[in-house]
Amino acid sequence: MNNEQLRSCIEKLRGGDKNAFAVLYDGMKTPVFTIICRIVNNKELAEDVTHDLFVKLYQSPPDSSVKNPRAWIFKIARNLAINSKRRKPMDELNDNCVNSGISLSETIEVKTDIAEAFKQLSADELEIVSFHIYSEFKFREISEILHMPLGTVLWKYQKALRKLRAYMNGGQS
Repeated sequence: MNNEQLRSCIEKLRGGDKNAFAVLYDGMKTPVFTIICRIVNNKELAEDVTHDLFVKLYQSPPDSSVKNPRAWIFKIARNLAINSKRRKPMDELNDNCVNSGISLSETIEVKTDIAEAFKQLSADELEIVSFHIYSEFKFREISEILHMPLGTVLWKYQKALRKLRAYMNGGQS
């Protein structure tokens, strides 16, 4: 769902159109869930946070001054996920959603390799890669969401790709 479609849905939602919320939810639930899941690393918690985000969005949609509603939604999602993760004891957070964005046709071996490769990334790197790959954000948008200079985002993305490549090649770049 692009920004124009989002703006239209949000405008209709502010006007009381319940169907606009259903369209917005259907268009955004998967990318939002994927980002939240990558941050909290727990499927049930990610589902709760995703629910909370959409309840918040329904009750209080952004006003028309928001230039990039897609980035605004992901920024709120990220903040809710981080806050939820902080409240959850570490032993309750387990690695049960790392495969949420992976095709079912892939083998278990490949899924395990990818999950292990993502564990090599720092939290910042994982967020940047997830925002770019799973949510298709441009680096400038990621920079705004994470409050990082564009150069830093690009550098961390490249560093993350090198780490992933090295891990997938058995430790060789």
